Amino acid sequence: MTITQPDLSVFETLESEVRSYCRGWPTVFDRAQGSRMYDEDGHTYLDFFAGAGSLNYGHNNPVLKRALIDYLERDGVTHGLDMSTTAKRGFLETFQNLVLRPRDLPYKVMFPGPTGTNAVESALKLARKVKGREAIVSFTNAFHGMSLGSLAVTGNAFKRAGAGIPLVHGTPMPFDNYFDGQVPDFLWFERILEDQGSGLNKPAAVIVETVQGEGGINVARPEWLRALAELCERQDMLLIVDDIQMGCGRTGAFFSFEEAGITPDIVTVSKSISGYGLPMSLCLFKPELDIWEPGEHNGTFRGNNPAFVTAAAALETYWADGSAMEKQTRKRGEQVEQALAAIAEEDRAAIKEYRGRGLVWGIEFVDRSRANRVAQRAFELGLLIETSGPESEVVKLLPALTITPEELDEGLRTLARAVRETA
Repeated sequence: MTITQPDLSVFETLESEVRSYCRGWPTVFDRAQGSRMYDEDGHTYLDFFAGAGSLNYGHNNPVLKRALIDYLERDGVTHGLDMSTTAKRGFLETFQNLVLRPRDLPYKVMFPGPTGTNAVESALKLARKVKGREAIVSFTNAFHGMSLGSLAVTGNAFKRAGAGIPLVHGTPMPFDNYFDGQVPDFLWFERILEDQGSGLNKPAAVIVETVQGEGGINVARPEWLRALAELCERQDMLLIVDDIQMGCGRTGAFFSFEEAGITPDIVTVSKSISGYGLPMSLCLFKPELDIWEPGEHNGTFRGNNPAFVTAAAALETYWADGSAMEKQTRKRGEQVEQALAAIAEEDRAAIKEYRGRGLVWGIEFVDRSRANRVAQRAFELGLLIETSGPESEVVKLLPALTITPEELDEGLRTLARAVRETA
Protein backbone atom coordinates (compact mmCIF):
# COMPACT_ATOMS: atom_id res chain seq x y z
CA MET A 1 0.00 0.00 0.00
CA THR A 2 1.36 3.41 -0.97
CA ILE A 3 0.95 5.99 1.76
CA THR A 4 1.17 9.66 0.90
CA GLN A 5 2.36 12.16 3.46
CA PRO A 6 -0.68 13.31 5.45
CA ASP A 7 -1.09 16.83 6.81
CA LEU A 8 -0.18 16.40 10.47
CA SER A 9 0.89 20.00 11.05
CA VAL A 10 -1.85 21.05 13.49
CA PHE A 11 -1.25 17.95 15.64
CA GLU A 12 2.51 18.52 15.67
CA THR A 13 2.35 22.25 16.43
CA LEU A 14 -0.68 22.55 18.71
CA GLU A 15 -1.18 19.21 20.41
CA SER A 16 0.98 18.26 23.38
CA GLU A 17 4.08 16.11 23.02
CA VAL A 18 2.33 13.56 25.25
CA ARG A 19 0.44 12.12 22.26
CA SER A 20 1.52 8.56 21.59
CA TYR A 21 -0.58 6.24 19.42
CA CYS A 22 -0.62 8.73 16.57
CA ARG A 23 3.18 8.57 16.36
CA GLY A 24 3.05 4.89 15.43
CA TRP A 25 0.22 5.44 12.97
CA PRO A 26 1.13 8.69 11.15
CA THR A 27 -2.03 9.29 9.18
CA VAL A 28 -5.32 11.14 9.68
CA PHE A 29 -8.22 8.74 10.19
CA ASP A 30 -11.60 9.82 8.89
CA ARG A 31 -14.08 6.91 9.05
CA ALA A 32 -14.42 3.53 10.66
CA GLN A 33 -16.84 0.64 10.38
CA GLY A 34 -16.62 -2.83 11.85
CA SER A 35 -12.97 -3.90 11.86
CA ARG A 36 -11.86 -1.35 9.26
CA MET A 37 -10.57 2.21 9.58
CA TYR A 38 -10.14 4.63 6.67
CA ASP A 39 -7.87 7.64 6.49
CA GLU A 40 -8.67 10.86 4.68
CA ASP A 41 -6.62 9.74 1.67
CA GLY A 42 -8.77 6.66 1.21
CA HIS A 43 -6.38 4.03 2.57
CA THR A 44 -7.96 1.12 4.43
CA TYR A 45 -6.59 -0.38 7.63
CA LEU A 46 -7.62 -3.59 9.34
CA ASP A 47 -7.93 -2.85 13.06
CA PHE A 48 -6.31 -5.32 15.46
CA PHE A 49 -6.32 -2.68 18.22
CA ALA A 50 -10.05 -2.01 18.79
CA GLY A 51 -9.58 1.19 20.76
CA ALA A 52 -7.26 -0.57 23.24
CA GLY A 53 -10.14 -2.95 23.90
CA SER A 54 -12.90 -0.32 23.96
CA LEU A 55 -14.47 -1.53 20.71
CA ASN A 56 -15.14 -5.22 21.31
CA TYR A 57 -18.14 -4.99 18.95
CA GLY A 58 -16.31 -3.05 16.26
CA HIS A 59 -16.45 0.53 15.04
CA ASN A 60 -19.89 2.10 14.59
CA ASN A 61 -21.70 -1.16 15.23
CA PRO A 62 -24.98 -0.65 13.34
CA VAL A 63 -27.26 -2.01 16.08
CA LEU A 64 -25.67 0.15 18.75
CA LYS A 65 -25.55 3.16 16.44
CA ARG A 66 -29.28 2.86 15.74
CA ALA A 67 -30.08 2.74 19.46
CA LEU A 68 -27.91 5.81 20.08
CA ILE A 69 -29.36 7.83 17.19
CA ASP A 70 -32.93 7.02 18.22
CA TYR A 71 -32.18 8.13 21.79
CA LEU A 72 -30.58 11.40 20.70
CA GLU A 73 -33.30 12.17 18.17
CA ARG A 74 -35.98 11.98 20.85
CA ASP A 75 -33.96 14.39 23.03
CA GLY A 76 -33.10 11.76 25.62
CA VAL A 77 -31.11 13.04 28.59
CA THR A 78 -27.42 13.33 27.63
CA HIS A 79 -25.91 14.57 30.87
CA GLY A 80 -27.51 13.56 34.14
CA LEU A 81 -24.85 13.37 36.88
CA ASP A 82 -26.18 10.50 39.00
CA MET A 83 -29.84 11.39 38.54
CA SER A 84 -32.29 8.58 37.89
CA THR A 85 -33.02 8.40 34.16
CA THR A 86 -34.75 5.97 31.84
CA ALA A 87 -31.39 5.26 30.17
CA LYS A 88 -29.72 4.37 33.47
CA ARG A 89 -32.67 2.22 34.52
CA GLY A 90 -32.57 0.41 31.19
CA PHE A 91 -28.88 -0.37 31.57
CA LEU A 92 -29.11 -1.45 35.22
CA GLU A 93 -32.02 -3.80 34.55
CA THR A 94 -30.35 -5.27 31.46
CA PHE A 95 -27.01 -5.69 33.24
CA GLN A 96 -28.69 -7.41 36.16
CA ASN A 97 -30.79 -9.73 34.00
CA LEU A 98 -28.19 -10.67 31.38
CA VAL A 99 -24.89 -10.49 33.27
CA LEU A 100 -25.20 -10.63 37.05
CA ARG A 101 -28.11 -13.01 37.65
CA PRO A 102 -27.08 -15.71 35.14
CA ARG A 103 -23.65 -15.82 36.85
CA ASP A 104 -25.10 -15.67 40.37
CA LEU A 105 -23.07 -12.53 41.09
CA PRO A 106 -24.47 -10.40 43.93
CA TYR A 107 -22.77 -7.12 43.06
CA LYS A 108 -23.97 -3.60 43.69
CA VAL A 109 -23.20 -1.23 40.79
CA MET A 110 -21.38 2.08 41.21
CA PHE A 111 -20.80 4.63 38.45
CA PRO A 112 -17.54 6.26 39.58
CA GLY A 113 -16.70 8.35 36.51
CA PRO A 114 -16.18 7.82 32.80
CA THR A 115 -12.80 6.08 32.65
CA GLY A 116 -11.10 2.93 33.88
CA THR A 117 -8.81 4.74 36.28
CA ASN A 118 -11.90 6.29 37.93
CA ALA A 119 -13.16 2.78 38.62
CA VAL A 120 -9.81 1.71 40.07
CA GLU A 121 -9.57 4.79 42.28
CA SER A 122 -13.03 4.11 43.68
CA ALA A 123 -12.17 0.44 44.27
CA LEU A 124 -9.03 1.36 46.21
CA LYS A 125 -10.86 4.00 48.25
CA LEU A 126 -13.66 1.60 49.10
CA ALA A 127 -11.27 -1.20 50.12
CA ARG A 128 -9.39 1.16 52.44
CA LYS A 129 -12.63 2.49 53.89
CA VAL A 130 -14.01 -0.99 54.54
CA LYS A 131 -10.84 -2.45 56.07
CA GLY A 132 -9.50 0.68 57.76
CA ARG A 133 -6.03 0.06 56.29
CA GLU A 134 -3.95 1.88 53.69
CA ALA A 135 -1.73 -0.71 51.99
CA ILE A 136 -2.70 -2.30 48.68
CA VAL A 137 -0.85 -5.23 47.10
CA SER A 138 -0.46 -5.30 43.31
CA PHE A 139 1.65 -7.40 40.97
CA THR A 140 4.77 -7.07 38.84
CA ASN A 141 4.04 -5.64 35.36
CA ALA A 142 0.53 -4.58 36.39
CA PHE A 143 -1.22 -1.62 34.77
CA HIS A 144 -4.24 -0.05 36.45
CA GLY A 145 -4.42 3.53 35.19
CA MET A 146 -2.70 6.91 35.09
CA SER A 147 -4.14 8.79 38.07
CA LEU A 148 -2.09 8.76 41.27
CA GLY A 149 -3.84 5.97 43.14
CA SER A 150 -3.88 3.75 40.06
CA LEU A 151 -0.25 4.54 39.27
CA ALA A 152 0.74 3.50 42.79
CA VAL A 153 -0.39 -0.06 41.94
CA THR A 154 1.05 0.02 38.40
CA GLY A 155 4.41 -1.61 37.70
CA ASN A 156 5.71 0.24 34.65
CA ALA A 157 8.63 2.46 35.73
CA PHE A 158 8.20 4.95 32.86
CA LYS A 159 4.53 5.56 33.65
CA ARG A 160 5.17 5.72 37.40
CA ALA A 161 7.88 8.33 36.88
CA GLY A 162 5.33 10.66 35.29
CA ALA A 163 3.62 11.13 38.65
CA GLY A 164 6.34 13.48 39.85
CA ILE A 165 5.78 12.53 43.49
CA PRO A 166 6.36 9.38 45.57
CA LEU A 167 3.73 6.72 44.92
CA VAL A 168 3.01 5.21 48.30
CA HIS A 169 0.79 2.63 50.02
CA GLY A 170 1.33 0.05 47.28
CA THR A 171 3.42 -3.12 47.52
CA PRO A 172 4.25 -5.24 44.43
CA MET A 173 4.29 -9.04 44.51
CA PRO A 174 5.37 -11.52 41.81
CA PHE A 175 2.71 -12.22 39.17
CA ASP A 176 2.03 -15.79 38.08
CA ASN A 177 5.14 -17.48 36.62
CA TYR A 178 7.32 -14.47 37.41
CA PHE A 179 10.08 -16.89 38.50
CA ASP A 180 9.46 -19.32 35.60
CA GLY A 181 7.88 -21.88 37.89
CA GLN A 182 10.96 -22.21 40.10
CA VAL A 183 9.29 -20.79 43.23
CA PRO A 184 6.02 -22.03 44.77
CA ASP A 185 3.08 -19.69 44.24
CA PHE A 186 2.74 -16.96 46.89
CA LEU A 187 5.69 -18.24 48.95
CA TRP A 188 7.09 -14.73 49.48
CA PHE A 189 3.68 -13.08 49.80
CA GLU A 190 2.39 -15.44 52.49
CA ARG A 191 5.68 -15.48 54.38
CA ILE A 192 5.84 -11.71 54.81
CA LEU A 193 2.14 -11.52 55.70
CA GLU A 194 2.75 -13.89 58.60
CA ASP A 195 6.16 -12.57 59.68
CA GLN A 196 5.77 -9.84 62.30
CA GLY A 197 9.23 -8.60 61.37
CA SER A 198 8.63 -8.27 57.62
CA GLY A 199 7.78 -4.57 57.72
CA LEU A 200 4.69 -5.06 55.55
CA ASN A 201 1.67 -3.11 56.70
CA LYS A 202 -1.42 -5.33 56.68
CA PRO A 203 -2.99 -4.79 53.23
CA ALA A 204 -6.59 -3.76 52.78
CA ALA A 205 -6.78 -5.45 49.40
CA VAL A 206 -5.01 -7.13 46.52
CA ILE A 207 -5.63 -5.88 42.96
CA VAL A 208 -4.94 -8.14 39.99
CA GLU A 209 -5.52 -8.52 36.24
CA THR A 210 -6.26 -12.07 35.09
CA VAL A 211 -4.40 -11.23 31.88
CA GLN A 212 -1.92 -8.35 32.02
CA GLY A 213 -2.58 -6.50 28.77
CA GLU A 214 -0.24 -3.53 28.99
CA GLY A 215 2.25 -5.64 30.94
CA GLY A 216 2.91 -7.96 28.00
CA ILE A 217 -0.06 -10.37 27.70
CA ASN A 218 0.87 -12.28 30.84
CA VAL A 219 -1.85 -14.88 31.46
CA ALA A 220 -2.58 -16.00 35.02
CA ARG A 221 -3.48 -19.66 35.42
CA PRO A 222 -6.93 -20.42 36.89
CA GLU A 223 -5.33 -22.34 39.75
CA TRP A 224 -3.10 -19.35 40.55
CA LEU A 225 -6.14 -17.07 40.69
CA ARG A 226 -8.00 -19.53 42.92
CA ALA A 227 -5.03 -19.73 45.27
CA LEU A 228 -4.89 -15.92 45.37
CA ALA A 229 -8.59 -15.72 46.25
CA GLU A 230 -8.09 -18.26 49.03
CA LEU A 231 -5.08 -16.36 50.35
CA CYS A 232 -7.07 -13.12 50.45
CA GLU A 233 -9.88 -14.81 52.37
CA ARG A 234 -7.48 -16.37 54.90
CA GLN A 235 -5.65 -13.11 55.47
CA ASP A 236 -8.74 -10.84 55.63
CA MET A 237 -7.86 -8.90 52.46
CA LEU A 238 -10.31 -7.89 49.73
CA LEU A 239 -9.71 -9.22 46.23
CA ILE A 240 -10.09 -6.65 43.45
CA VAL A 241 -10.07 -7.91 39.86
CA ASP A 242 -9.31 -5.21 37.30
CA ASP A 243 -11.38 -6.35 34.30
CA ILE A 244 -11.19 -3.06 32.45
CA GLN A 245 -9.47 -4.40 29.33
CA MET A 246 -10.09 -8.15 29.72
CA GLY A 247 -13.77 -7.99 30.64
CA CYS A 248 -16.84 -7.67 28.41
CA GLY A 249 -16.02 -10.93 26.66
CA ARG A 250 -12.41 -10.31 25.67
CA THR A 251 -11.15 -13.63 27.05
CA GLY A 252 -14.34 -15.54 26.17
CA ALA A 253 -16.65 -15.34 29.18
CA PHE A 254 -18.15 -11.94 30.01
CA PHE A 255 -15.85 -11.59 33.01
CA SER A 256 -12.29 -12.85 32.65
CA PHE A 257 -12.30 -14.40 36.15
CA GLU A 258 -15.20 -16.77 35.41
CA GLU A 259 -12.90 -19.51 34.14
CA ALA A 260 -11.14 -19.61 37.51
CA GLY A 261 -14.44 -20.04 39.35
CA ILE A 262 -13.81 -17.16 41.77
CA THR A 263 -16.04 -14.31 42.94
CA PRO A 264 -13.91 -11.21 43.60
CA ASP A 265 -14.99 -8.80 46.29
CA ILE A 266 -14.65 -5.85 43.90
CA VAL A 267 -14.49 -5.73 40.08
CA THR A 268 -13.61 -2.75 37.90
CA VAL A 269 -15.10 -2.57 34.40
CA SER A 270 -14.73 0.04 31.64
CA LYS A 271 -13.54 0.20 28.00
CA SER A 272 -16.09 -1.99 26.14
CA ILE A 273 -18.88 -1.82 28.71
CA SER A 274 -20.53 0.97 26.67
CA GLY A 275 -20.09 -1.13 23.54
CA TYR A 276 -19.63 1.90 21.30
CA GLY A 277 -16.45 3.44 22.62
CA LEU A 278 -18.33 5.99 24.72
CA PRO A 279 -16.74 6.78 28.13
CA MET A 280 -18.23 4.67 30.89
CA SER A 281 -16.98 2.65 33.84
CA LEU A 282 -18.36 0.56 36.67
CA CYS A 283 -17.14 -0.44 40.09
CA LEU A 284 -18.91 -3.61 41.18
CA PHE A 285 -18.77 -4.87 44.76
CA LYS A 286 -20.44 -7.24 47.18
CA PRO A 287 -23.44 -5.65 48.98
CA GLU A 288 -21.86 -5.81 52.42
CA LEU A 289 -19.07 -3.52 51.19
CA ASP A 290 -21.49 -0.75 50.21
CA ILE A 291 -20.70 1.55 53.13
CA TRP A 292 -20.34 4.75 51.09
CA GLU A 293 -21.94 7.93 52.43
CA PRO A 294 -24.05 9.73 49.77
CA GLY A 295 -21.74 11.83 47.60
CA GLU A 296 -18.59 10.50 49.26
CA HIS A 297 -17.25 9.59 45.82
CA ASN A 298 -18.69 11.43 42.85
CA GLY A 299 -17.88 12.95 39.47
CA THR A 300 -19.55 15.24 36.98
CA PHE A 301 -19.55 12.71 34.13
CA ARG A 302 -20.39 9.54 36.02
CA GLY A 303 -23.84 9.46 34.41
CA ASN A 304 -23.09 9.17 30.67
CA ASN A 305 -26.61 8.41 29.46
CA PRO A 306 -25.75 7.82 25.77
CA ALA A 307 -23.26 5.20 27.00
CA PHE A 308 -26.01 3.57 29.08
CA VAL A 309 -28.10 3.29 25.91
CA THR A 310 -25.39 1.64 23.80
CA ALA A 311 -24.31 -0.55 26.73
CA ALA A 312 -27.81 -1.95 27.14
CA ALA A 313 -28.08 -2.50 23.39
CA ALA A 314 -24.74 -4.34 23.34
CA LEU A 315 -25.81 -6.66 26.15
CA GLU A 316 -29.17 -7.38 24.52
CA THR A 317 -27.53 -8.04 21.15
CA TYR A 318 -24.54 -10.15 22.16
CA TRP A 319 -25.19 -11.57 25.64
CA ALA A 320 -28.89 -12.44 25.75
CA ASP A 321 -28.47 -15.93 24.28
CA GLY A 322 -26.16 -17.46 26.86
CA SER A 323 -22.81 -18.67 25.62
CA ALA A 324 -22.95 -17.95 21.87
CA MET A 325 -20.61 -14.95 22.04
CA GLU A 326 -18.24 -16.78 24.35
CA LYS A 327 -18.05 -19.78 22.01
CA GLN A 328 -17.42 -17.56 19.00
CA THR A 329 -14.61 -15.69 20.77
CA ARG A 330 -12.94 -18.94 21.81
CA LYS A 331 -13.18 -20.24 18.23
CA ARG A 332 -11.62 -17.05 16.87
CA GLY A 333 -8.95 -17.37 19.56
CA GLU A 334 -8.07 -20.85 18.32
CA GLN A 335 -7.70 -19.39 14.82
CA VAL A 336 -5.24 -16.81 16.17
CA GLU A 337 -3.32 -19.39 18.18
CA GLN A 338 -2.84 -21.62 15.14
CA ALA A 339 -1.56 -18.70 13.07
CA LEU A 340 0.86 -17.60 15.79
CA ALA A 341 2.13 -21.17 16.12
CA ALA A 342 2.91 -21.15 12.40
CA ILE A 343 4.70 -17.80 12.67
CA ALA A 344 6.76 -19.06 15.62
CA GLU A 345 7.61 -22.27 13.79
CA GLU A 346 8.90 -20.27 10.83
CA ASP A 347 11.43 -18.38 12.96
CA ARG A 348 11.99 -20.25 16.23
CA ALA A 349 15.20 -18.44 17.09
CA ALA A 350 13.58 -14.99 16.96
CA ILE A 351 10.33 -15.60 18.83
CA LYS A 352 10.59 -16.23 22.55
CA GLU A 353 6.92 -17.05 23.13
CA TYR A 354 3.36 -16.44 22.01
CA ARG A 355 0.55 -16.45 24.57
CA GLY A 356 -3.02 -15.34 25.17
CA ARG A 357 -6.65 -16.20 25.89
CA GLY A 358 -9.79 -15.66 23.85
CA LEU A 359 -9.07 -12.73 21.54
CA VAL A 360 -6.10 -11.17 23.31
CA TRP A 361 -2.72 -12.49 22.18
CA GLY A 362 0.91 -11.45 22.20
CA ILE A 363 4.15 -12.44 20.51
CA GLU A 364 7.32 -11.82 22.49
CA PHE A 365 10.56 -11.47 20.53
CA VAL A 366 14.05 -12.35 21.67
CA ASP A 367 15.24 -9.05 20.19
CA ARG A 368 13.23 -6.70 22.39
CA SER A 369 13.26 -3.92 19.77
CA ARG A 370 11.74 -6.18 17.12
CA ALA A 371 8.11 -5.73 18.19
CA ASN A 372 8.14 -2.02 17.35
CA ARG A 373 9.55 -2.75 13.90
CA VAL A 374 6.88 -5.38 13.29
CA ALA A 375 4.13 -2.95 14.33
CA GLN A 376 5.55 -0.26 12.05
CA ARG A 377 5.77 -2.63 9.08
CA ALA A 378 2.24 -3.89 9.79
CA PHE A 379 0.95 -0.32 9.61
CA GLU A 380 2.66 0.15 6.24
CA LEU A 381 0.88 -3.01 5.09
CA GLY A 382 -2.51 -1.79 6.35
CA LEU A 383 -2.77 -3.47 9.78
CA LEU A 384 -3.11 -1.63 13.10
CA ILE A 385 -1.41 -3.40 16.00
CA GLU A 386 0.26 -2.07 19.12
CA THR A 387 3.03 -3.26 21.39
CA SER A 388 3.03 -3.92 25.13
CA GLY A 389 5.35 -5.04 27.89
CA PRO A 390 7.81 -3.04 30.01
CA GLU A 391 10.10 -2.53 27.00
CA SER A 392 7.42 -2.74 24.28
CA GLU A 393 8.85 -6.14 23.46
CA VAL A 394 5.49 -7.84 22.77
CA VAL A 395 3.30 -7.42 19.69
CA LYS A 396 -0.26 -7.27 21.02
CA LEU A 397 -3.30 -8.51 19.10
CA LEU A 398 -6.65 -7.12 20.23
CA PRO A 399 -9.16 -7.47 17.35
CA ALA A 400 -12.87 -6.85 17.76
CA LEU A 401 -14.86 -9.84 19.00
CA THR A 402 -17.15 -9.36 15.99
CA ILE A 403 -14.35 -9.70 13.44
CA THR A 404 -15.12 -12.23 10.70
CA PRO A 405 -12.93 -15.32 10.23
CA GLU A 406 -11.91 -13.93 6.83
CA GLU A 407 -10.84 -10.58 8.28
CA LEU A 408 -8.98 -12.34 11.06
CA ASP A 409 -7.17 -14.53 8.55
CA GLU A 410 -6.29 -11.48 6.45
CA GLY A 411 -4.81 -9.69 9.45
CA LEU A 412 -2.87 -12.72 10.59
CA ARG A 413 -1.37 -13.14 7.10
CA THR A 414 -0.34 -9.48 7.18
CA LEU A 415 1.19 -9.96 10.61
CA ALA A 416 3.16 -12.97 9.37
CA ARG A 417 4.45 -10.91 6.49
CA ALA A 418 5.46 -8.07 8.82
CA VAL A 419 7.34 -10.51 11.05
CA ARG A 420 9.05 -12.05 8.03
CA GLU A 421 10.04 -8.71 6.53
CA THR A 422 11.58 -7.41 9.77
CA ALA A 423 13.81 -10.43 10.29
